[in-house]
Amino acid sequence: MSAVDEVYADAGRTGPRSGAGPGTGADPATGGGGGAAPRMTGRQRLVLVVLLVAQFMLAVDFSILNVALPQIGKGLGFSLANLQWIATTFALCAAGFTLLFGRVADLFGRRRLFLVGLAVLGASSLVGGLAVDPAMLLCARVAQGLATACVTPAGLSLLTTSFPEGPLRDKALGLNGALMSAGFTTGAILGGVLTDLLSWRWSFFINVPVAVVVLVVAPAVLSESRPKQRPRLDVPGAVTVTAGLLAIVFGLTQAGDHGWGSAPALAPLIAGVVLLVAFYFVEAKAASPLVPVSILKRRTVIFGNLAGLIAFITETSLVFLMTLYMQEVLGYSPLAAGLSFGVLGVGTIIGGAVAARVIAATSTRVTLAAGGLLQTAATAVLLLLGAQHSSIWLLLAGTFAGGVGNMLVIVGFMVTATSGLADHEQGMATGLATMTQQIGITMGTPIMSAIATSVIAGRAGGGPVLDGVRLAVAVNAAVVLAGALIVPAVLPRRTAAAPAPAAAGGA
Repeated sequence: MSAVDEVYADAGRTGPRSGAGPGTGADPATGGGGGAAPRMTGRQRLVLVVLLVAQFMLAVDFSILNVALPQIGKGLGFSLANLQWIATTFALCAAGFTLLFGRVADLFGRRRLFLVGLAVLGASSLVGGLAVDPAMLLCARVAQGLATACVTPAGLSLLTTSFPEGPLRDKALGLNGALMSAGFTTGAILGGVLTDLLSWRWSFFINVPVAVVVLVVAPAVLSESRPKQRPRLDVPGAVTVTAGLLAIVFGLTQAGDHGWGSAPALAPLIAGVVLLVAFYFVEAKAASPLVPVSILKRRTVIFGNLAGLIAFITETSLVFLMTLYMQEVLGYSPLAAGLSFGVLGVGTIIGGAVAARVIAATSTRVTLAAGGLLQTAATAVLLLLGAQHSSIWLLLAGTFAGGVGNMLVIVGFMVTATSGLADHEQGMATGLATMTQQIGITMGTPIMSAIATSVIAGRAGGGPVLDGVRLAVAVNAAVVLAGALIVPAVLPRRTAAAPAPAAAGGA
């Protein structure tokens, strides 16, 4: 068995596979012709560039305001208690509506939703930059979150259906993951630079020209993709899952402010769990379910998304912990702390660039395990951080290696969670994956913040802060290790092939 065939067998990609987009010219069984290594066509490269630019912009947008929040509060009159709503309103919409919009993209057209979302993102960014009071800014953030919930799953499903399942798609997902993670890091750096040199308003304005360029180019490059016969949208399922996700994300943000045992956190978390359980039973009886129960039972979908959830919870929260360490223990400025994460960004780019080759040489299961173990070791090294400024070199080395390992897991998660599914289900699959990403990003910081502050609270000085950071880092490493050992062990070595596109009713 060749290395590529082993990847197919491992991820459930044996036999004829769906996913070849228009104009790929690829054999659906091999992803290439005559046994030669598949190569991207010129059109595929243009598609990839357009989609990667959009996803990179979304990733930058998610983190660019973090450093600017205090300046925004002073400029618009936000109270300290209400400042967190600038991030919370965005996170609620981005995570709460992503599964719904992923399915809407399947039904009504991925390119159409992608372009609409980009237009809304550009307009809302302009409004945010021109905001004159808190209400205007928060409305802009709501619109930005909804736009992200549109563009991210639509863009990912356009990507997965534009490349045949196999090496080409793995490479595209690897580049997407690398730029997405690099975008988070770039956002943190760029937010500090723009705020210091110009104004916090440029953290919004910078999206506008990028959105305009993509909107001009995308219609000529991207092909529309939707079913010939449009099924009815599962309204009860859409209502229960969206309300459940909104409640979960809101509860997580409240836990970061009030504690995990507080009523403001527990009430929405419990309500969210009840609504998501109700969603499962609604889907089991729905004629045209938002997410078929058969999909929710697939081990590749369940455990692929679990691997992604762990990856996003741990790495994004580690950025928070290291920011706390650098500013409170080492005395770095916010800008200097942000620039330090450039090394992490380099690590994620390298990890994304080599992930497809690692998968081809081994398997997705091995890649998930190897990436998780590398991230575990790199995180555990950070337990040796001290109060001396020389510790910065250990931090840089640990975050670099951790970035490589984390990106191997993220690409492995995306390949696993979207493999073996027909084209008409890719919006749903990428919607689930995007939901996993957004919830993981939202969950990570409140969880690790609560762990760290359990040691820090009520005490002053750098010593308690360092102790709190170390405890949270230890928990972080333990969670990564558990994922690296459990997820690859339970993933199937071989699953049924996806149905052919014609039988599935894809475009």
